[in-house]
Amino acid sequence: VQLQASGGGLVQAGGSLRLSCSLSGGTLSSYAMGWLRQAPGKEREFVAGIIWSGTATRYADSVKGRFTVSRDNARNTVYLQMNRLQPEDTAVYFCAAYAAPYMGSAPKLADFHSWGQGTQVTVSS
Repeated sequence: VQLQASGGGLVQAGGSLRLSCSLSGGTLSSYAMGWLRQAPGKEREFVAGIIWSGTATRYADSVKGRFTVSRDNARNTVYLQMNRLQPEDTAVYFCAAYAAPYMGSAPKLADFHSWGQGTQVTVSS
């Protein structure tokens, strides 16, 4: 399974971006999926997750109400809509497959695999 994230860029505070993650070499519906990010000098952290069917999602407290994760299994693609972006959202964003089709309320980074190349998101103040 290979994942490729795209859609990052430079945006002003309060703006929006939509990230996409395309999966190849497998079937997206086999996995719950996650978005994670890593800011300079900080550890990688969980941002959002979505179970295999798209009927349940998970969010870090820092992005609840601003970010929305979704998926289109027919297109083998996962999305992250990011609204009301803040400078502290600046990071490299990664998508990754989860170890199971379902995801608990507090997924661990060690349970993600097949990390794709990240996409840079920079939010200016």
